[in-house]
Amino acid sequence: MDENLLSVGLDVGTTTTQMVLSRLAVENKGSAFSVPELAITQRHILYKSPIHFTPLSGKDRVDADALRALIGQEYRAAGITPAQVDTGAVIITGETSRKENARAVLHALSDLAGDFVVATAGPHLESVLAAKGAGADTFSADTGKTVLHMDIGGGTANLALICRGSVVATGCMNIGGRLIKRDDRGVLLYRSPVLEGLFSYAPGQTPTEDAVYDLCRTLTEGLEMAAGLRAPTALLQTLWTEEAGAPWRPPEQVDVFSFSGGVAECMDAHYPPLIFGDMGPTLGKALKSSLLCRGEYLLGQETIRATVIGAGCHSTQLSGSTVFYDGVSLPVKNLPVIPLTEEEQRAASLPTVLRERLAQQEGQCVLAFPGFAAASYGQICGLADGIVRAQPPGAVLIALEQDMAKALGQALRLRLPKGKPILCIDRVKLADRCYLDIGAPVGSALPVVIKTLILEK
Repeated sequence: MDENLLSVGLDVGTTTTQMVLSRLAVENKGSAFSVPELAITQRHILYKSPIHFTPLSGKDRVDADALRALIGQEYRAAGITPAQVDTGAVIITGETSRKENARAVLHALSDLAGDFVVATAGPHLESVLAAKGAGADTFSADTGKTVLHMDIGGGTANLALICRGSVVATGCMNIGGRLIKRDDRGVLLYRSPVLEGLFSYAPGQTPTEDAVYDLCRTLTEGLEMAAGLRAPTALLQTLWTEEAGAPWRPPEQVDVFSFSGGVAECMDAHYPPLIFGDMGPTLGKALKSSLLCRGEYLLGQETIRATVIGAGCHSTQLSGSTVFYDGVSLPVKNLPVIPLTEEEQRAASLPTVLRERLAQQEGQCVLAFPGFAAASYGQICGLADGIVRAQPPGAVLIALEQDMAKALGQALRLRLPKGKPILCIDRVKLADRCYLDIGAPVGSALPVVIKTLILEK
């Protein structure tokens, strides 16, 4: 069974908005004598939009109506309608995700995104998508080298540490080319609050180019600290974003530094300092002369488009093929995840634990279990009994890491009232504070998007 999915990626960033249309090829990697094993084997980009400035109606508000019109224009230019889209992601990134009407933007774009394209945000996901879109993960897998990828945009720098092709750590810093804005005479129009104490000029004043370069040099020193090339000071913590979570531990060894984002686009371009009305070209110049570029480094296969290509081509994965669903209308979106540990799924207290976790959620959610390798009949029945005794409201939605979804789904069907919706998927690893979208079947598998939704006023 070979199929194609039409995928769209939308990136609404601090400075720019972009769209990419891709075709994803799905193939059965299993033999004729085994359970189907579906995988996305090829990703072909069909259309790249021009790079638009993100429309704002004020310094703290994204213009949702103008953004909707812009994306509608790009759909028409690509020759598609929302109804044709199978999968993908809309991501609101960088400082834009902090704008006060970010949720209104998600709502404005939701119906333009087809039945399964979803709105996502969050520094971990953005770091992973940018690294994949830039090709840093492929480079690491092909060479065996440890890569620290930095996607530096208008408001934030997203970090992804990659070992042998796998992202092992992520982080996010308040570093970007749009943290100050200037007019064509160099007069300061805007200074981000994150620069408090780092840049003394206020709106209405005219900073010298040396002062702007000194600021950019300070910001690149923060990146050097994050990379382990400079002893960390309070600056590292000052620049670290709250959304990124736990403090970053600088890696002990990095073989190659990789860059993407709008600032990376400026590293070799020699743009005039005021061409974009910000400090992106100056920050690119400072980055190029930093310790990060003294050894082996590379620019991503995509720079300014890395995140949107990652969103359009790499945000979707497929569940295992032995799924079970009965009475559940697909697709389903934005389901919060309740992860359970291996110890909890084995414990006699599982029903109590589940009831406590479910009581903390509003609406439908997904219960995520590790499952059991080579699960026995007794283990499957025990897990099913524990779930039933917890009396989850609404549909019973289960995600498993191990390949046992069909067996567990059948066990639940025997134990739950007729008409109670059930869905079990496997080969999906989920963590706390993530959300899940599950799409209509592709062959015998279900496409899923795992995402974070972290939105700050």
